[in-house]
Amino acid sequence: MFQFLSSNPSFFPLFLFLFLSSAASTSPMHHLPDESVETNETVLNKHGNGGNTSTTLLLAPHRTNRPDIFNHFQPYTAGWNLTNYHYLSSVISSAVPLIVAAVAWLVVFGVCLQLICFCYCCCPSSTPPPHAYSKSAYVSSFIFLFLFTIAAIGGCLILYSGQGKLHESTSQTLHFLVNQAHLTALNLREVSDYFDTTKQVGLAADLSFLPPDFGDQIDHVKTKLTSASLLLSNKTDHNSHNIQQGLDTMRLALIIVSAVMLSVTFAGFLCSLLGIQCLVYFLVVIGWILVACTFILCAGFLFLHNCNNLQQVTLQDANAVWKNYTCEASSWGRCVSVGRMTPTVYTQLGALVNVTYGLYHYGPFLSDLVDCTFVRETFSAITHNYCPSLSLFTKWIYFGLLLVSVAVMFSLILWIIYDTHHRHRRYTKTMRYIVR
Repeated sequence: MFQFLSSNPSFFPLFLFLFLSSAASTSPMHHLPDESVETNETVLNKHGNGGNTSTTLLLAPHRTNRPDIFNHFQPYTAGWNLTNYHYLSSVISSAVPLIVAAVAWLVVFGVCLQLICFCYCCCPSSTPPPHAYSKSAYVSSFIFLFLFTIAAIGGCLILYSGQGKLHESTSQTLHFLVNQAHLTALNLREVSDYFDTTKQVGLAADLSFLPPDFGDQIDHVKTKLTSASLLLSNKTDHNSHNIQQGLDTMRLALIIVSAVMLSVTFAGFLCSLLGIQCLVYFLVVIGWILVACTFILCAGFLFLHNCNNLQQVTLQDANAVWKNYTCEASSWGRCVSVGRMTPTVYTQLGALVNVTYGLYHYGPFLSDLVDCTFVRETFSAITHNYCPSLSLFTKWIYFGLLLVSVAVMFSLILWIIYDTHHRHRRYTKTMRYIVR
């Protein structure tokens, strides 16, 4: 386990990437075998090969079970694992429809814009065709333009509100993971401190059954523990800083997107009402690119989308209680006053109590760390305490981006239609005035 911690210093901070949605896998993942023990969101697989048995932890196997279009539409069953190529490709597969929509929008609407430009350049005509103006079409285009403008504004508001709540939720999740990593590093350092006491007790006792290199072995283990704890702390601080910067950048990008889309929507609506044709077509081109970008952002967020009894003495109080039974020792090490323990024996017993307390207090922690119970508990805490808010606010942003994309997409088309009917209406009124 200590080698694992040393070789994977970014173990805990990388959990965040399970949402950013905002983490990395804690162990290698494999495809689901025939025999498995499944519990809620985790699957423990036992692979037997002769006398060798290995256990693999699958994270969220149900929620990650999705078809992979890059693997002949075969379902992905190896659980949540960012180091697995098939996991990434299966997640990308779920976002493919939005990417296809963005590409189709760029191509189709781009061709339409080229045709419009071709008609204006090659077939110029300042006079609309007879009976080109239709009052019902003019009113209908205005109503739909107004409705889609309101929808775009609503989408921008949802997007802006969602990004703030998502940033707060992801920051809290990151803070929890950093605390877990620092707690692990602190416990490892405290465990390593108890090895000094163990070494002193063993050497002071001068027991013949202890191996000759007893002290060297303890120093070696302590060095590994200290190195792992320092490495984990340093990498946790470094990675948490980078992740926080990424979260801040994502928040800024979403704010810019919502502000730009809101501005373009307002400007396009006003220019259409005022009949400023050159600005309308300029905003149409800008909106054409922005809609494709928001569709891709939608795909990106979809990619991101879990008591003492019998008068026993506690270990903490043992030294104080035993001190009452300590006597004064003579030069040859025997008691010469009331008491049963010499100061030397009392000192060694106190050191043994410290070691025993270390085993009692940190033994379960080390056991949980070795068999990944600590990891499962961390994921369970994230699933119950942080995943609901992360999932909710990610949906807010996804829905906001999708609403803005669709609303602005139809608004672009309606800008052109309404501007055309608006020009025809003005021409018709002018002609009627001239006739009179």
